[in-house]
Amino acid sequence: MKTYNTIIGGKQIIPTNTFEVKNPATEDLIGYAPISTKLEVAEAVEAAKKAQPAWAAMADEERKGYIMKIAEVLTDNTEELATWITKEQGKPLGGPGSMFEMQACVGWTQVPASLDLPVEVVFEDDTRRDELHRKPIGVVGAIAPWNWPLMIAIWQIIPALRVGNTVVLKPSEYTTIGTLEMVRMINEVLPAGVLNTVSGTGEIGAELVANKDVGKIMFTGSNSTGEKIIKGSAGNMTRLTLELGGNDAAIVMEDVNPEAIAEGLFWGAFLNMGQTCACAKRLYVHESKYEAVISVLSDLAEKMPMGNGMDEGVVLGPIQNKMQYDKVVDLVEDAKANNARIVCGGKAKEGKGFFYPITIIADVEDGTRIVDEEQFGPVLPIIKYSNIEDAIKSANRLEAGLGASVWSANVEEAKKVASRIEAGTIWVNQHGAVHPMVPFGGVKSSGYGVEFGVDGLKSVTQSQVISVNKA
Repeated sequence: MKTYNTIIGGKQIIPTNTFEVKNPATEDLIGYAPISTKLEVAEAVEAAKKAQPAWAAMADEERKGYIMKIAEVLTDNTEELATWITKEQGKPLGGPGSMFEMQACVGWTQVPASLDLPVEVVFEDDTRRDELHRKPIGVVGAIAPWNWPLMIAIWQIIPALRVGNTVVLKPSEYTTIGTLEMVRMINEVLPAGVLNTVSGTGEIGAELVANKDVGKIMFTGSNSTGEKIIKGSAGNMTRLTLELGGNDAAIVMEDVNPEAIAEGLFWGAFLNMGQTCACAKRLYVHESKYEAVISVLSDLAEKMPMGNGMDEGVVLGPIQNKMQYDKVVDLVEDAKANNARIVCGGKAKEGKGFFYPITIIADVEDGTRIVDEEQFGPVLPIIKYSNIEDAIKSANRLEAGLGASVWSANVEEAKKVASRIEAGTIWVNQHGAVHPMVPFGGVKSSGYGVEFGVDGLKSVTQSQVISVNKA
């Protein structure tokens, strides 16, 4: 079985220690991933630091050209990398799965390559001219998650490189190989040291965070790890972009046609088996449409084929890892113990793989674990409300504030409700629809900073004002 390597300074680093990587659908061993040493983390940061001045000094159009070469590499290797995503993360190849993730990788590479951060004249009169310039920060440490391992790595890597930073990337220990392979391929078209990798558990991530030569950390993942990153980086005054947990609320208003919104609601909740920070994770439905919405969602759930993502026709895969699987099971069992109604699913599948059926839970209330804790899996609690004010209050009662959605036949009324929800993005008649031109980030405990678009590029720069005396 093959052992995979990290890349430091353009060279593959053969590991002294490794860990097993298994397919979550079959539990079969698929390869060995490296465990970086503390010295290798330091060497990766040093390689990035050494390469950064020349990378930043390049003409902007030349750096754009390199980014477009990366897009070509991703396009040319889409099938191979998508296969790694399916084998390692579990999502199916087709549908909203691994090929979809790779298409997103390409798009989120091409768009930053098309964007500019021109010099802004922020003030000018007869006596002075003040210009705001955007400068790279230096070395960016990127820590990627396991749910969209390649796509979110690209979200971190590409904007940082685009504006002249260099990067050290640590993939999740649950989905390491595909990400390392992607970076190996990208390195074939980049100058040495511009993009480096380290690998291993959270200890390796902590080493990266604590390194005084890392000017910014970009992290997507859990609140608990986000808090550790804040503490670990504090002594270095490191800039942070943190995209943390969601527990997104979705509000279905009384004027909806349940059949018309069923598919949008379903995939808003169960895209990637619900293992998406911005999935709908608690659904508030007006009492007049409560049973109808439950019915259309459960009908869809029963029709969706689940299995090994490498098999044709599968649209739903396993939960990615045992830790998350156990959490999902525990939350459902707790809901059962508290007299919730299990509309469909609710019982683990037998056999190998971390498969858990799409589970819809009714007759639950705020304050129960299945509502208040982010399940991050294929389970959706549906809560009944009678007054829209109560639904808004419920949506805002938790500290999570990544995304939310409002569903209504009256868009203007939905927008009024949306404006009162405390979240970074509130979608109307859709959920989780991110776009590479549209800033995305959370409020409250869902993190801070934004990604995507011009604002995302600005977030990986530091401002410099040049003030000229005209007299």
